[in-house]
Amino acid sequence: MIKLSVIIVNYNVQHFLEQCLYSVRKASKNVNTEVFVVDNNSVDGSVQMVTEKFPEVTLIANKKNTGFSYANNQARFMDAHPDAGGLGVKMLDGKGNFLPESKRGLPTPSVAFYKIFGFSKLFPKSKTFGKYHLGFLEKDKTHEVEILSGAFMMMRKSVLDKVGLLDETFFMYGEDIDLSYRIILGGYKNYYFPETRIIHYKGESTKKSSVNYVFVFYRAMVIFANKHFSQNNAKLFSFLINIAIYLRAGVAIAVRFLKSIALPAFDFGVIMAGLYFIKEYYEKHYRFLEGGSYSQALIGIAFPVYIFIWMFTVYLSGGYDKPIRLFRIIRGIIVGTGIILIGYSLLPEAYRFSRAIILLGSVWALLAYLASRLLLHFSGIKSFSLNPDKSKRIAIIGTGNEFDRVINLLKQTNINTSLIGFISADKQGDHHKDHLGDIDQISEVIEIYKINEVIFCSRDISSQEIIGYMHTLISADVDFKIAPPESLSIIGSNSIDTAGDLYIIDVNSISKSKNKRNKRLADIILSIVLFAFSPYLVFIQSHPAGLFKNIFKVLIGKKSWVGYGKEGNENLPKIRSSVVSPADAIKNIEITQETRNRLNLAYSKDYKVENDLNIVWKSLRLLGN
Repeated sequence: MIKLSVIIVNYNVQHFLEQCLYSVRKASKNVNTEVFVVDNNSVDGSVQMVTEKFPEVTLIANKKNTGFSYANNQARFMDAHPDAGGLGVKMLDGKGNFLPESKRGLPTPSVAFYKIFGFSKLFPKSKTFGKYHLGFLEKDKTHEVEILSGAFMMMRKSVLDKVGLLDETFFMYGEDIDLSYRIILGGYKNYYFPETRIIHYKGESTKKSSVNYVFVFYRAMVIFANKHFSQNNAKLFSFLINIAIYLRAGVAIAVRFLKSIALPAFDFGVIMAGLYFIKEYYEKHYRFLEGGSYSQALIGIAFPVYIFIWMFTVYLSGGYDKPIRLFRIIRGIIVGTGIILIGYSLLPEAYRFSRAIILLGSVWALLAYLASRLLLHFSGIKSFSLNPDKSKRIAIIGTGNEFDRVINLLKQTNINTSLIGFISADKQGDHHKDHLGDIDQISEVIEIYKINEVIFCSRDISSQEIIGYMHTLISADVDFKIAPPESLSIIGSNSIDTAGDLYIIDVNSISKSKNKRNKRLADIILSIVLFAFSPYLVFIQSHPAGLFKNIFKVLIGKKSWVGYGKEGNENLPKIRSSVVSPADAIKNIEITQETRNRLNLAYSKDYKVENDLNIVWKSLRLLGN
């Protein structure tokens, strides 16, 4: 008889799902368990991974994202259990820190008000203001609570038969609150049990900074209020929630907009101020010694044009990408100055204000960029660090074989390391040349060898042991990651507010912002070149008119010259539909669909502009298709 049913809902988090399934498989060895994975139309290879690596799992692959509640209800998940109606456990983030949502109170209008307007954050231990996360209850003791977290809910099957399953009206968020409350209404109790702990890689399927998150989360609260509160309370709750929605959504939009324009706007202002000073100084001391001044068009038209060209070429050069690389900025300014000088030479005499100001301005623009980036670097803001990939000192905990496997995986990634040492999990690894100590010496090893990242091999260490070590090492200020057995990934998360970190074999994916930008630039340049040679190319095309049609579509961004073809491939990074694909460059050989898919995969994993040029050259006769 099945004793335990486990349901995991997945959406585009393949590597975290893999680690979760390994953990479930290991934990359920002595329990008669059935496992369901409900995939909500992921495109990251999750379905294939489950099929290949976990054949014992019952996989339900939805063809559309139906939401969290609907997905859970596709499988019944627990036989009779002798304890309370519902049970939640202590949840820790990827750094081992306690997550306050492990225990929650019912979001009544007053509780929601205190949460929405920040009182619960200001007074977390207050019995009045801190009811949302029940901050006044000790996190290390068992308590009766009102609300369980959907990240982990253990419930009796008989309770679900009585109170019902998750309400599918909730797309995501709120469904756990609703079910927890119905368990209480059904005469049962919910408990917070801290003796068992889980790692919750929070928010991997959703991004909390998004406007969509704000609407989905708060609308879920409205659905809950209308369902369970009295009419007057529901109206008050809905009023508060709607205020919160528009306030939070407005703030989210404003913050995102300001973040996106803040640095470019700052650059524009600083460079414009410098150009104005250069112009004032140059015209008084060199250009107009006997009186006079430059035309206002220099400030109102020429200067903004110069700045936009410099900023655009810096952007194309990768100067606005993170991590910051100063040579990209230098390259962008040099290219931009060349474009400005070429354009300047082609202008009528009346519009040629001063070549000296352009050259002096380019020097100022470069100095402004470099100085501002150095200031941002020394400010300590991590995203503006000039060396974010600083050398890591890593300790890998496991057995000798797993250490060797993980270290080989790390060598294939783009991780900069100065030390990779071995901590033995079985106290039999002291013969290994990289042995630093045994697992019971982990604190001393971290301190002596200045370790800043610990990787646990989950084949050799149980999930509860990993969580225990993470919890006891919080004060050590190290990052934690987990290496699942037989996996090509190493996962972890260093903040409850950020997506998890992931080490995988480094590939120059076409989805990288740098490659997207370079590919778009290559498309534009190719279109111009092909148009220039179109009088000759039309004679080798089976559809001559199609050549001009494709040139136009590529220029306006509807198509790319090279990609996966017209049909695309939903399992690969999304790019524009294309005129030709890598398979088109292979002549005189019949290409099967499987081979075509392999070529597309190779193209997406290791993108180079040269590949596009080579494929277009070999497919010249097909550019009108």
